[in-house]
Amino acid sequence: MADDLFKALADPTRRTILDELSEQSGQTLFEICGRLSMKHQLGISRQGVSQHLAVLEAAGLVETRREGRYKFHDLNTAPLRHIAERWPVPDTSEPEESTSCGST
Repeated sequence: MADDLFKALADPTRRTILDELSEQSGQTLFEICGRLSMKHQLGISRQGVSQHLAVLEAAGLVETRREGRYKFHDLNTAPLRHIAERWPVPDTSEPEESTSCGST
């Protein structure tokens, strides 16, 4: 799953889509295409955006739901939390001792 996540995040267009969904979740393909075109001046086809959304969905970063004829896309940050928890940051409340890799 981590491989799919990193692959999904590697593409700048997919990161832009995630940014847009973090600003306004629950967008349709039409709305996402419009925002990419107008706000980011990205000349990408609906099919291209749909393919990016499929990669994001496979990585678990986007969830879809249908309401009638419409398909809505929502951001899911849970996979990002799993990655962050994989490599916990040590507590830095106390000063660290100075260590160098090459010093003797």
